[in-house]
Amino acid sequence: MELLLSKSSMPILKYVAIALGWLMNGIFEVLDKIGLPNVGAAIVIFTIIVYLILSPVQYKTQKSSKIMAALNPELQKIQKKYQGKRDQYSMQKMQEETQALYDKYGVSMTGSCLPMLVQLPLLFAVYQVILYIPGYITRIRELFEGLAAQIMSVNGYSDIISNFVSDNSMRVRLGDTITQEKMIDFLYALKPTQWTKLQEVSQFAAMKTDMADVAAKSYKINYFLGINISEAPWDVIKNGFSSIGNGTATAAVILALIIGILIPLLAWFTQWLNYKLMPQQANTGDNAMANQMQSMNLIMPIFSAFICLTLSMGIGIYWIVGAVLRCIQQVIFNRKIGKMDLAEMEQ
Repeated sequence: MELLLSKSSMPILKYVAIALGWLMNGIFEVLDKIGLPNVGAAIVIFTIIVYLILSPVQYKTQKSSKIMAALNPELQKIQKKYQGKRDQYSMQKMQEETQALYDKYGVSMTGSCLPMLVQLPLLFAVYQVILYIPGYITRIRELFEGLAAQIMSVNGYSDIISNFVSDNSMRVRLGDTITQEKMIDFLYALKPTQWTKLQEVSQFAAMKTDMADVAAKSYKINYFLGINISEAPWDVIKNGFSSIGNGTATAAVILALIIGILIPLLAWFTQWLNYKLMPQQANTGDNAMANQMQSMNLIMPIFSAFICLTLSMGIGIYWIVGAVLRCIQQVIFNRKIGKMDLAEMEQ
């Protein structure tokens, strides 16, 4: 999966991403002032704040889902009453009785879906910010600006960098013209071993010391809980097993391998646990919505693991922290929603 760095240019989402980028940049600035300029820590704090913002919408969604689950037996009666009847009159009467039931308890067919649709632009924008870190965090962009300018002053730099990306199978899209923004994205995406290879490029020999300095600072801001979060778990896993195979594995490599395996597994488990904690509609076999939800409950955790396996570990951190927060929220929501009295709501 190829990474599209720089700021997001997607319609509508780019404006939401800009607002979230201000938040991420502010968090990093605070961390920098207290001597902890770390992207991983910034993502954790960023995730907590985003989910606090989303809490009211998520509660409304869960409340609607709980009511819908409670109404399911009555909905089944209405559906059974008109089962097999496809004439216009019967279909209209079934729709009227269904709507009357929803009105009775103050809910709607889209009550649990609409809030989720409202959240989608925000959640997609969150991924844009985390994937395109240099485009949104000023100090990180400034870290690479000087070196990017030096590289771009070398004759034929575009072909050199393009060949480097191809030879090292880097998942960065440079396009036909390598601008300063794309050069910064390229530098940010470099792994420690790739920094070493870049320093060995003969055309960049004069800036070897500057490269080593920037590489050390880049590693520091991206090193979090024993991993370099700019790397993907899949890359770490491949490198770990390769090192074990040729006998060059170090303790750091083994630790990174374990964490690389744990991230997609935790993404799967926390997502699965979150769905298990959510109010479920009783499935009587002919409830299409319940059947679809059960399918989603199986597919989405697997999808989560795949995404966190192939994208940067920063996305994995966001996904896991977010899923843990959702689980905590869900326990709180379940206790509060569990006290709901449908008789009182009807009255």
